[in-house]
Amino acid sequence: MARDRLSTLTAMAEQGVVPIFYHPDVEVCVQVIQACANGGAKAVEFTNRGDFASHVFLDVTRHFAKADPSVIMGVGSIVDAPTAGIFLANGANFVVGPMMNPEVARVCNRRMIPYHPGCGTVREISEAQELGVEIVKLFPGGSVGGPEFVKGVLGPMPWSKIMPTGGVEANEGSLRPWFKSGIVACGIGSDLITKDLLAAKDYAGIEARVRQTVQLIKSIRAGG
Repeated sequence: MARDRLSTLTAMAEQGVVPIFYHPDVEVCVQVIQACANGGAKAVEFTNRGDFASHVFLDVTRHFAKADPSVIMGVGSIVDAPTAGIFLANGANFVVGPMMNPEVARVCNRRMIPYHPGCGTVREISEAQELGVEIVKLFPGGSVGGPEFVKGVLGPMPWSKIMPTGGVEANEGSLRPWFKSGIVACGIGSDLITKDLLAAKDYAGIEARVRQTVQLIKSIRAGG
């Protein structure tokens, strides 16, 4: 059951970092996503990248619907409306894509589900906003101008809510300039949920790393 659109957007903005993750094993996904939620990042982007990813996603969303309904499952790497529809039917609460697709925007809007398309120019950001996008994914963030690009956009378009993915790392040296530039949140994948932690099945370590990142973002926002 999809949650309220505003509550999803608010959760993403408040936690500041959206963990990005995919694994073909349902149990590993459950453990990692629960660790993220316990660490303060309840909105998690599951990337649509492996074979039968939608089946894995369905099993995971069914699990959390019962075990921890506070978890907000989103799906990433969505490039077309039919695929978006499959994941929406399987319980996705937000949809992320590498580029803007008006058909995906319409499908999401029809269901009142947040859509975060990848944009790399001012024009793309503006066109996404025209289609009802509230938080735009800046992608690939580190290759389209970084924090300086964000500052440049927010000057004439201060209403913009930007979430960079790609080129953002889970450390102060990376996070501080991004958040000082005015981003609302960021997406981080393997630099947050690292290969070493996954290989060791160190879910406590993942939880600690997520918690540290969430707290670091809060400190930066507070002027620390």
